[in-house]
Amino acid sequence: KYFGYSTLLWPSLVYFLLSFLGFIIYSDQHTNITHHHDYCVLGAGPSGLQMGHYLSRARRDYIILERNSGPGSFFNRYPRHRRLISINKIHTGSNNREFNLRHDWNSLLSDRGDLLFGRVNSDFYPPADAFPLYLSLYERELGLRVRYGVDIGRIKALSSANGKEYVLTDQHGSSYFCSVLLLATGLWVPQTIEFVGSDLVEGYESISTNPEDYKDQAVLILGKGNSAFETAQSLLGKASRVHMVSRSPVRLAWQTHYVGDLRAVNNEVLDTYQLKSLDGLVETHLEEIAIAKRTEEGRRRPKKDKLYLTLKKYIQSGSSSSDARAEELSGFHIDNFSMRKPYDRVIRCLGFKFNFSIFDRSASPPPSENARGRLPAVTAWYEGKNTPGLFVLGTAAHSRDYRSSAGGFIHGFRYTVRAVHRVLEHRHHGHMWPSTKLSTSQLSSWILKRVNEASGPYQMFQVLGDIILLQGSQSRYLEEFPLQALAQFASLSGHNVTNGLIILVMQYGKKKIDYLGRNRAETDWTRAWKSNFLHPVLYYYSRLPTEEEMRLRPHGWPLPRPKAIHHMIEDFLTEWDGPISHIQPLQRFLKYCVQNDLRNFYAESCFRLSLTHRQPPLSCRYGYLRGQGLTQSSQTGQKAYDTAVEFPAPNKDNPRDNSAFTNYLAQAGAPMSLGIKLDL
Repeated sequence: KYFGYSTLLWPSLVYFLLSFLGFIIYSDQHTNITHHHDYCVLGAGPSGLQMGHYLSRARRDYIILERNSGPGSFFNRYPRHRRLISINKIHTGSNNREFNLRHDWNSLLSDRGDLLFGRVNSDFYPPADAFPLYLSLYERELGLRVRYGVDIGRIKALSSANGKEYVLTDQHGSSYFCSVLLLATGLWVPQTIEFVGSDLVEGYESISTNPEDYKDQAVLILGKGNSAFETAQSLLGKASRVHMVSRSPVRLAWQTHYVGDLRAVNNEVLDTYQLKSLDGLVETHLEEIAIAKRTEEGRRRPKKDKLYLTLKKYIQSGSSSSDARAEELSGFHIDNFSMRKPYDRVIRCLGFKFNFSIFDRSASPPPSENARGRLPAVTAWYEGKNTPGLFVLGTAAHSRDYRSSAGGFIHGFRYTVRAVHRVLEHRHHGHMWPSTKLSTSQLSSWILKRVNEASGPYQMFQVLGDIILLQGSQSRYLEEFPLQALAQFASLSGHNVTNGLIILVMQYGKKKIDYLGRNRAETDWTRAWKSNFLHPVLYYYSRLPTEEEMRLRPHGWPLPRPKAIHHMIEDFLTEWDGPISHIQPLQRFLKYCVQNDLRNFYAESCFRLSLTHRQPPLSCRYGYLRGQGLTQSSQTGQKAYDTAVEFPAPNKDNPRDNSAFTNYLAQAGAPMSLGIKLDL
């Protein structure tokens, strides 16, 4: 009998032993293993994959760690109502790839001209499900090194010969040792505020997205950002009324020029509020409110729990928010209290914050002063404060330009990620910041090319700027340097400032105006410094500004006061190519900065100028006199020569003496006054 049972149980026993042995082998492969990499990227979202591209292209030792099973997992759940508000403008009328990135807010940067979001979806506001598909395509076609299913639960820092080394421990107890840690985890922890009755509130992260579930219900939404309005907009056709409350009034993106403020695609509730159709917006500090539950008794309906918004000061000590008395409600004290009527549901839509919980004290960057501590504090080159070797990428690094530029969004941080990689390449591998060596006579053309097509300074306005190092007859052009790190320019880029520099920045005007009213735009190039909309600004310095000068710069300025400044007049088409309004004033400004005529001349004009001038223009010296000049008809050459002779060099003793330039413009039919402020 014993052997009979053994015969029957033997196959099951063998299967159990093999399964147990397999579990042991699997555990040995995934437990207490140590990995070493030069670079660890935490998170396979858009910023993590963007950094992966640059590390891969530079052939660095790196790994991207992702806790989920695919890239961009945040977008599998958010936004909850499944429509992105990032513009996907495919049809621009241009074939210029760099220009088109100005209007493509979803694509990542790569060396592949076809690896764009438009391959996945062509909708102007695409569905959220399309973005993980695009990130998977990006990762696969670039062959990035991503390890999925690695949930890092603890990060600590150890002292090493080179400073700090970071140790990341995953759910299996395996450790990843990294010389440089690049945090690309984004913001995914729901932002909450504690107040009386906050336990009665539903969260944006868990609410139903089926409008039918809100049919004939009164809904109160806490928050007035895009997630709050996205939620409110989905309920308009079903809810009986929708009220919204937050500490601040609504800020409209088209007024503030900040893409994180309320976008027009989400603002239908503003119509129903202002046209008095039962919906409304109210301002108060959420810390001062209370949500109280009270059972309502009706004659025809059964008892039903209702939620009331009241003020914390009316809640009596020791009472429970789940059983409020009449005297604890605001309507009892103020008979026209705005939100005195009850609600069926209260929903919290307050956005997200950075996850600080995974950091050991030795490795945690402090909270920033911006965004009420929701973001980590970083330096101007996105290295965590007090955490050398730990860099923050993507949305989490938005504290440097919070509420001012696009650094918290894909079309902005794809450029700041590239800037971080350039910092790392110089710091750890001795590679200088990429630059283009130009003849100074080419400077005007190169600047015009950048202002008319460059996407980095266009999206990261007032944050990333082009640096032009003046070196006599030569210049060196560096693209998209973090402006707030200007005082550390030499140590971050490897380049030195010897003979002065010009900085090209895109910026908005600071004057508060009616952005849809008359006279909202400046059209007179002589008043370019009064431009209100996005336009190029050039700052000239004879030396590199110091850290103190950067700290004491005027409020709202991206840079300290320069020796000379030039605003290029705002343009309705954002095309700065007008001969009178854009090009001639720019050339005049550059002539002042380099003390040379930077215009280009035909060979016949250069011949005449060489005979009649001690120092012919640069384009003649480095073109015609080296046998590289272009020939032209005698009539055209005579006209060009006459123009050059009638436009003498500026008075060096008095740069404000513009009489010659004014006479020249008068002959060209241009306005008489000069729109350049040479000093402040």
